[in-house]
Amino acid sequence: MTDVRDSSRSAITLGVLAVVFLAGLTWAWSRVTEPFPERAEAAPCTSTLIRAGEDVAPPQVLVTVLNAGGSNGLAGNTMDKLARFGFVAGATGNAPNGTGPLSAQVWASDPEDPAAMLLASYLGKDVEVVDQPSGYPGITIVVGKQFKGVRKGHPTVTARNDSYVCTPPLSTVPDAAG
Repeated sequence: MTDVRDSSRSAITLGVLAVVFLAGLTWAWSRVTEPFPERAEAAPCTSTLIRAGEDVAPPQVLVTVLNAGGSNGLAGNTMDKLARFGFVAGATGNAPNGTGPLSAQVWASDPEDPAAMLLASYLGKDVEVVDQPSGYPGITIVVGKQFKGVRKGHPTVTARNDSYVCTPPLSTVPDAAG
């Protein structure tokens, strides 16, 4: 009688182990054959709080340049010059149809944005900061036929109010010594 009980106990134990083994094998196979996750695109910039009294410098500003009827290559040339002054290059392209500034406009969701004011200082006296979102990250400028070109602007602009600036991931903060 003891041999029959031991035999049935051994058979049950082997059956349970076989089920556990098959379940583990099934789980492992599902993990091995699962597709790899999609590669996440890094955000071109991060919304960073700039407190009133803090400075914003060109390396903290991501810029998109759109051509609104100027010569071919105007957006690219403008971007190249802004990048030489330390601004971070975003996208270049043509402005939407019906957009036609004669000189230049800075499009920002907040006209008091210190990044927009800093960028405007590099575009000449007649540049307008317009409360208009562009759909591009950072600050967008639109240049037209009468745009005179990029010139040296302010090295930093001090925020008047707390603002959020779309800063590039590895931007540097200007030294407090200025």
